[in-house]
Amino acid sequence: MGQRSVFFPPGVPISKRIMDYVIVVPGVILISPLFLILALLVWLLIGKPIFFCQERPGYRGKPFRLCKFRTMRDIRRADGTLLPDEERLTSFGRVMRSLSLDELPELVHVLRGEMSLVGPRPLLMQYLDRYSCEQARRHDVLPGITGWAQVKGRNILEWPEKFRMDVWYVDHWSLLLDFRILLLTIGKVVKREGINQPGHATSPEFMGNDQTSP
Repeated sequence: MGQRSVFFPPGVPISKRIMDYVIVVPGVILISPLFLILALLVWLLIGKPIFFCQERPGYRGKPFRLCKFRTMRDIRRADGTLLPDEERLTSFGRVMRSLSLDELPELVHVLRGEMSLVGPRPLLMQYLDRYSCEQARRHDVLPGITGWAQVKGRNILEWPEKFRMDVWYVDHWSLLLDFRILLLTIGKVVKREGINQPGHATSPEFMGNDQTSP
């Protein structure tokens, strides 16, 4: 009974995955020309590689390789270390982030069963050891392209509040909630709200609860 395909992971409601496919499959077909145009622009304006790929924790903390369009240049100091994200973020990359266009390749992860349209954002692998037991419950659902924390403040929220919202979503999930979040996401993208915290390309690194708690 627990053996399902990778497209329908065990423990994930089948109705949620059906909703993902009903929206994503025709969506990918419709935006494929835009996808190709963005890939060309990234290659011309930022350079290769076109995609930024990084291992992230997915459902139940299982790692997967997340890919999105690259928005930053690979600029380093004399000692070989990368400059801060804010200094490497290009003007074109800033526009892509403000419209969430850099996230479009993640639709492939939705099709592969590694992500859902809606769920807590997949963060960094090193955060796994920094979560409290309660915060770690954000991995009890598939990670998402958008989520409850994203429509309630996105990157301007402090980490503890983001995680509280992620866990609230885990406890209150429904198809109706997912549909509501998708509609709210459209408004957030149009208004370009909550893109980054001051002085950061997105959010500062989560260093653990001792460092981020009020």
